[in-house]
Amino acid sequence: MRARDARSPFLVLADYEQRSLAHVAGLPEQLDAPGLWRGVAYRIGTRRLASGFDEVLEILPMPAVTHIPGSTPWMLGVANIRGTLLPVIDLKQFLEGERTVLQEKQRVLVVHQPGGDVAVTIDELYGQRSFVDAQSVDAAAIADGRYAYFVEHAYRYGDHDWGVFSLSRLARTPEFRQAAA
Repeated sequence: MRARDARSPFLVLADYEQRSLAHVAGLPEQLDAPGLWRGVAYRIGTRRLASGFDEVLEILPMPAVTHIPGSTPWMLGVANIRGTLLPVIDLKQFLEGERTVLQEKQRVLVVHQPGGDVAVTIDELYGQRSFVDAQSVDAAAIADGRYAYFVEHAYRYGDHDWGVFSLSRLARTPEFRQAAA
């Protein structure tokens, strides 16, 4: 049995607070610090990307999709999300021309676009990521091909480069908005 702490309850709690704060990864005052970027990180194909929290409305498991005849190959169909029909787009096929192999851990990001929301598939969700200006790298390695229009910034975290992918720019792209073949 542990010996009872002889300190007052206030001093015990103050000690707990100090030890707890020493282990916090991002203190509240650091969450909006200058030079800090935060968003949702994910993978499309071999690319690690992140989009700002303000661009992602929701993250969902892959919903049941009903195919729409006459639509583009990258338009998977529509899904009923809580009574609202959302178009579901194969983002990898839109960007790379290669169909995503759908799997159980597949996720979709719900994105606002003028005229209604849309769901885009991602291959893997990594969760929240934060980057600072010191981690900034040239986006050219990630932003080749069609990605070049959507990725303007990149960061290095560990051994990986992460491109900041603009979902709002994607939603405004005329080709993306016209899914009819």
